[in-house]
Amino acid sequence: MSLKVSDLRVYYRTLRGDVRALDGPAFTLADGEIMGLAGESGSGKSTLGKSLIRLDGRMKYVGGAVELDGDEVPVWDDRKMNDFRYKRISLIPQYAMSAMNPTRKIGRMTAELLESRGVRFREVREELNRRIELVGLDVDVLDRYPIELSGGMKQRVVMVLSTLLNPSLLIADEVTSALDVSTQRAVAETLVEFRDRRFVKSMIVVTHDISLVYQIADSIMVMYAGRLAEKAPARTIIEAPRHPYTKMLISALPEVGVKYAEKRLTGIPGSPPGLLDPPKGCRFRARCPLASEECEEQPPFVEVERDHYVACWKAE
Repeated sequence: MSLKVSDLRVYYRTLRGDVRALDGPAFTLADGEIMGLAGESGSGKSTLGKSLIRLDGRMKYVGGAVELDGDEVPVWDDRKMNDFRYKRISLIPQYAMSAMNPTRKIGRMTAELLESRGVRFREVREELNRRIELVGLDVDVLDRYPIELSGGMKQRVVMVLSTLLNPSLLIADEVTSALDVSTQRAVAETLVEFRDRRFVKSMIVVTHDISLVYQIADSIMVMYAGRLAEKAPARTIIEAPRHPYTKMLISALPEVGVKYAEKRLTGIPGSPPGLLDPPKGCRFRARCPLASEECEEQPPFVEVERDHYVACWKAE
């Protein structure tokens, strides 16, 4: 088992109180697994990704535990996390195309990044060149400034840099959101190739685009209002979802080749609850067409069939 997360609770500190952005998710990620992490904006998916590498100073770790390859990950301690960041856990940030220092040539920036982690640039230069060429770029990009590269080129450079030390876990946060359709596909396929070449052991791909992540993910986990709603193999999530939120989320997606002359696409009515003072019980209850009195209690996240986990009283 590569990653194990147990009852992880991470809040954001504000002047009005704590925002309960991540409220107790528990799941595992196997060696070699690519897991898509989906949900609406504000569902907690990016917070979950960032909490595993501790990148946001506003985060308040309230409880829970994280293990990677059998070792405890000290997500509550910023200094101790330096031993894990980039080497064992790496991140492709949500705005990866703006992640590079515009005042540094890419090669120099890479050298500074490696040296900050105790790795000499010349020791990995040959491998860096090989991976740059692997993603379809010329090695002369290392002598250029980020502004000289297109969006897709920047994205691929960041992907190479994030995986250069072969981390055990890669978190890819909305890596395709600002790209055109053809580039999105190429980037998604590159993520799979990185896994297949064992540049990374396992991967969490944070996305709002289930249709894209379905093409590359082994499993998909759906979040809602800081909690887990459902996790299952990718095909199962698309073809046989059990949670009402997952069903409504998928039904809101248009199908390629289908004309909607007589049928209109429908979104999910209502809006997610505020997490400063979240409602008791199932947080989807106010928007759920199947809600009943029992939903006033929080349903457990349980396995309803092999590798299929759901948090819903109606899932059976």
